[in-house]
Amino acid sequence: MRVVVTGFGPFPGAPFNPSAALATALTRRRRPAFADLDRAVHIFATTYASVDRDLPKLLARKPDLVLMFGLAGRRRYVSIETRARNAASVLFPDAGGHRPQHGVIARGGAAARRGNTPFAALAGATRSAKVPARLSRDAGRYLCNYLYWRALERAGAGNAKPLVQFVHIPPIGSKPRRKSAAKPPRTLAQLLATAEALLIALTAASRH
Repeated sequence: MRVVVTGFGPFPGAPFNPSAALATALTRRRRPAFADLDRAVHIFATTYASVDRDLPKLLARKPDLVLMFGLAGRRRYVSIETRARNAASVLFPDAGGHRPQHGVIARGGAAARRGNTPFAALAGATRSAKVPARLSRDAGRYLCNYLYWRALERAGAGNAKPLVQFVHIPPIGSKPRRKSAAKPPRTLAQLLATAEALLIALTAASRH
């Protein structure tokens, strides 16, 4: 089974992006459940041009599964995104200084694209992990949402339809804003346990 795992590099406001380290660590992880997986990792520069240039090349490898990670600086839990919004931020530039000219990705297109993975199974698989995970309907308006939209768009074209999942991760080592809030991960290892659970669940779904 061919699996592509992706992360993002730094961007304005985030000089360290843990999604890159997480994606790399997940592809190097050795355990019996991953024995028959052909895993490849790709770290996108956090620019729209990078997504447009590199994503088609990744999907040309005809992977069975694409698992993508990105940083959500204000969240304190892992977000399993269930849809990509037809929305783009005209306020926040990418790492190359580019800003979209329009507030949508596809003018005249649908308001959202729904993901094609078993979300309930993914949420269930992460219950035993140390980092809280939730289903999310809002992937934002930045590069994470853009990548998810483009990946779902291309996955739906042609005969090959890989499972495509985007996951937002919280910053490492941040403190909860209030005592009742979910505790964010303190180490990459904690996030890695959740990522492993997601990958195992996704590979099981891809085989059925």
